[in-house]
Amino acid sequence: MGNYRMCLCFTRKFRVTEAEPPSDVKEAFNKYTEDATHMTAEQLRHFLVELQAEGGGTSAFEAERILEQVLQKRHNIAKLISRRTLLTLDDFHHYLFSPDLNPPIRAQVVHQDMTAPLSHYYIYTGHNSYLTGNQLSSDCSVVPIIEALKRGVRVVELDIWPNSAQDNVHVLHGRTLTTPVELIKCLKSIKEHAFSESPYPVIITLEDHLTPNLQAKVAQMLIETFEDMLFYPESEFVKEFPSPEQLKYRIIISTKPPLEYRKAQTANRKGDDLHKSEEEDLWGKEPLELNTDEHEEDDDTSDSDSSEDNNGGNIGGLSSPGAHEYKHLIAIHARKPKGGLKEVLKIELNKVRRLSLSEQALEKAAESYGTDIVRFTQKNILRVYPKGTRFNSSNYKPLIGWMHGAQMVAFNMQGYGRSLWLMQGMFRANGGCGYVKKPDFVMKNLDNQVFDPKANLPVKKTLKVKVYMGDGWHLDFKHTHFDLYSPPDFYTRVGIAGVPADEIMKRTQKKEDIWTPSWEEEFTFQLTVPELALLRVEVHEHDLSEKDDFGGQTCFPISELEQGIRAVPLFDRKGNKYNSIRLLMRFQFI
Repeated sequence: MGNYRMCLCFTRKFRVTEAEPPSDVKEAFNKYTEDATHMTAEQLRHFLVELQAEGGGTSAFEAERILEQVLQKRHNIAKLISRRTLLTLDDFHHYLFSPDLNPPIRAQVVHQDMTAPLSHYYIYTGHNSYLTGNQLSSDCSVVPIIEALKRGVRVVELDIWPNSAQDNVHVLHGRTLTTPVELIKCLKSIKEHAFSESPYPVIITLEDHLTPNLQAKVAQMLIETFEDMLFYPESEFVKEFPSPEQLKYRIIISTKPPLEYRKAQTANRKGDDLHKSEEEDLWGKEPLELNTDEHEEDDDTSDSDSSEDNNGGNIGGLSSPGAHEYKHLIAIHARKPKGGLKEVLKIELNKVRRLSLSEQALEKAAESYGTDIVRFTQKNILRVYPKGTRFNSSNYKPLIGWMHGAQMVAFNMQGYGRSLWLMQGMFRANGGCGYVKKPDFVMKNLDNQVFDPKANLPVKKTLKVKVYMGDGWHLDFKHTHFDLYSPPDFYTRVGIAGVPADEIMKRTQKKEDIWTPSWEEEFTFQLTVPELALLRVEVHEHDLSEKDDFGGQTCFPISELEQGIRAVPLFDRKGNKYNSIRLLMRFQFI
């Protein structure tokens, strides 16, 4: 019961009632039962195979186990007395409306091939992973690093600088007011939490601003901290990256090969305008020039290919090389190429590398060189990072990177907003392990043609989505959270994020003054590239006088959707799952 005071002498009372099962749920129950009063385990099995499209492999034993779980959860039955367990319509509805028992996407297990090279995967990637808030004045801490790893992030970025005494290494966002944290603390936190959510490799990308003696100190820290977890190649350059399966429980270092400190000093940019320089990718000149990693423009020297051993041997060495120099620990080389964009995207036969572009540089490059970028990412790694003017740690739209095969779409995980929801949704795929296999058409050239993200493609799949009802807000929010004078007026937005041709958002009607809204509205989405499409779901509370209130969101890959009537849990703005709030929806591919 919720009491809403209208004035000093008048109070409105609203009772929170449990919504009835939708008509489709009643019809399904009647269809799969003989007497329309009770459902047996065998009848439940038929429902799962036929309407829920779970395949003929669903056994009677599995159906019996589900039935027992429902009764135990709903009626708190510690031990079922009768050997003949049956579900009522309300029990059946409770089962369908339980995200734990009837989730909208595949069970949280790794199901994709993990034996391909790293370049074949989208990798859950953080940007400035040590920042607790904005990019200019927030604290640097191990806390956001730990939180990211617990969410399944697999790439952690650390900016490493000398301390004031030049005898130790700090992590901070250079030339800003961010307070530093010691590198060793970050490394120890990574070691402790790296594999708490996923066994697949953690990549540490280092933005290096150190002298040679401090680079040697970092090498010692890495070796002593990670010990056998640390991976490094047997040779300087490799023809192909190893696979996530080969690299399970390993720590990988990615950075520029070290240059002589005096050269870096000579080429160091005049003045403290590093923040501005992050965004000054030069595209207006011929030949087109390109800034790669955010801070690589500090080095006005060519990469070290000519001075290093250009041995194209296989990567995969698990034994320590003779010397433990800093450069020997770099398994993924980030090198600054010379010349225009064609040269930047050149594919080298005997070695692979990592290239970094700002979000703006990628957008500009994609206008004329989209297929060249896709071809480059079939073998090499492309990292995309936020523009430097995102001082508040906001993020950009990740789809442009994924469409072009970019493996590391780097995000401010301490940020917020719909872009971050898309990132979180993408990496709910493949058991949430932080590695998602790229679609075959991005990796393989069909009829000698590279995938063109801008091409007009035919509809490949049609998805029908029905939004039945929602519940749980009265349990997770105070009764006056949305409106001081009455229960909320909820509506749901449903749509697709993907290639431009597939993107669309639709919405239900609002349901007034009710905590358990029932919409029963259906939407149809035609998809040209379903492999890269994400289903977006948001609930808002209509407000006449102010901006509509937020009531929850979720996002997940179309490729992971389970068909049938499903319970969809909702998350808050930061991506934390609500305890009780969920929607009942139906998904159908036609």
